[in-house]
Amino acid sequence: MPYELHYWPSIQGRGEFVRLALEDADIAYVDVARQPGTKGLPAMLRLLDGKDVVQPPFAPPFLRAGKLLIGQTANILLFLGSRHGLAPRTEAGRLWTHQLQLTIADAVNEVHDTHHPIASGLYYEDQRQEARRRAADFIASRAPKYLGYFEQVLARNPRGDKYLVGARPTYADLSLFQLVAGLRYAFPRAMARLEQHQRLVIALHERVAARPRIAAYLASERRIPFNEEGIFRHYPELDRPAAGGR
Repeated sequence: MPYELHYWPSIQGRGEFVRLALEDADIAYVDVARQPGTKGLPAMLRLLDGKDVVQPPFAPPFLRAGKLLIGQTANILLFLGSRHGLAPRTEAGRLWTHQLQLTIADAVNEVHDTHHPIASGLYYEDQRQEARRRAADFIASRAPKYLGYFEQVLARNPRGDKYLVGARPTYADLSLFQLVAGLRYAFPRAMARLEQHQRLVIALHERVAARPRIAAYLASERRIPFNEEGIFRHYPELDRPAAGGR
């Protein structure tokens, strides 16, 4: 039976981190909310309201795997990684990979807050001034800190600097690819400068993009384009190159 991925049908969002793992590992899955009729979005919403399940998820994405219903992006990837060769076999390696994924999740949350710094329930236009200040700080200090951290992790990997953990790709590498891709979309001017100091991170992004199944996925209709409804949004007034050389 294929896995059932439940996520919003018109955005990449946090569900894209799960999609990348499913695609790279060649795992059969159904993107439920993108199915037609009552088997699509209404089916996801029925699970989300919690009436039909004992342990309801808080929000998408969540994954149905047989009798299991697993929520939270990092938790789903922990499950998939252990089952499908996208995580190390040792407990220490799995915990390290999970830790990196949680750090990526922190970065993703901060990206979201660049355009919604006050409240998710408000329109961007209702918090534009605050968004400018938040985005400026993110570009100047937070993005360099996150990218610089992953640059160090790659440089210090005892098995080489191609991947974050060991000598083989893990779901954390796929997620770092998505983080870089999203930042390039949201802040192309700022990233053009920041990338000059993140040689290993950018090389990993290109390496993941060239993986056969990922390349095929990126070129397919299954890959939802970035847009201004998801986490990574491009508002030109928020995209200011960071000063200095962090």
